[in-house]
Amino acid sequence: MSVRTIGVVMNGVTGRMGYRQHLVRSVLAINEQGGVVLSDGSRVKLRPVLVGRSADKLSKIAADHHISRYTTDLDSALADDDNLIYFDAQVTGARVKAVLKAIEAGKHIYAEKPTAESVQEAVALAEAATAKGVKNGVVQDKLFLPGLLKLKRLIDGGFFGQILSVRGEFGYWVFEGDWQEAQRPSWNYRAEDGGGIVLDMFPHWHYVMENLFGRVESVYAKAVTHVPQRVDEQGRTYAATADDAAYGIFELAGGVIAQINSSWTVRVNRDELVEFQVDGTHGSAVAGLRNCRFQHRAATPKPVWNPDLPATARFREGWQEVPDNADFDNGFKIQWERFIRHVIEDAPFPNDFASGARGVQLAELGLRSNAEGRRIEVPHL
Repeated sequence: MSVRTIGVVMNGVTGRMGYRQHLVRSVLAINEQGGVVLSDGSRVKLRPVLVGRSADKLSKIAADHHISRYTTDLDSALADDDNLIYFDAQVTGARVKAVLKAIEAGKHIYAEKPTAESVQEAVALAEAATAKGVKNGVVQDKLFLPGLLKLKRLIDGGFFGQILSVRGEFGYWVFEGDWQEAQRPSWNYRAEDGGGIVLDMFPHWHYVMENLFGRVESVYAKAVTHVPQRVDEQGRTYAATADDAAYGIFELAGGVIAQINSSWTVRVNRDELVEFQVDGTHGSAVAGLRNCRFQHRAATPKPVWNPDLPATARFREGWQEVPDNADFDNGFKIQWERFIRHVIEDAPFPNDFASGARGVQLAELGLRSNAEGRRIEVPHL
């Protein structure tokens, strides 16, 4: 069995997501399992080349994981012909310039979302990659969550009948950074640095809705900065200029209505940090990160509204769990494996820069809806 090793330039691995999910749980995990298996039985291993601004941070990560190559010079990493793929997990504001460099160098590109801060830039990236003939992909990890895979199984099996509506709840309390350290980087709360929950989460919701329920045809959104002042990593107080909560209503093709709340200022009173309830004529389901519960119409209770009497029905007990019926791997790793197969043997990979641009478009239109206080139609890209 032949094994091939290819170089992967990884820019932004000193950040939380780039390090944990992409380097450790994806690229290094792929190598630990012997590489990506191709259709002919051969394997591809990945040689990470770490890129970032801090040589000290890169050196420590490289030493911890026995990685031989790291540099603060992106151009030199891109100049190496052995490096076939460029991956970008930087802050959003730095992504476009670096990705354009990688495209010009002829590298295949895999990038975190959002691919850009504006739809104009996102479309330009997609067009540049197409013109250069390089393969391109954007991270859409939520599609590979066990809970959503189980939900898709229900959809594909016709469980819901006609899907009527989707209600999503996402979020948790991110500490302000004064009396407890914040769980997210401070740039997330500065609009001038590309922060904001709309730009961060609407691209996620876009590909979830597009892939599971239908094309997004309109958006009405309210974005809010509930906590106006926070404390950064150096203990300095700063003004939070980006939205930390967003409340959206989306009309989808076929008449499905989706309502999704996104917030870093909400305390969790649900089973998982994100949950989607899908209601249809024949049944309903609630999907989270790992689990999915369902209730068929034949098992639906018949409640009667009476505020003068205590509720005696235990509504949550009337739902069943969707069984695993499969082993679920890390969603980031699964998508990395698919992108490697796409690069090496041209296997399908629908999550390209064009789909990423549609996600950025929804975020941009969501912010416009908030500014203008009205529903905005979503044109086809």
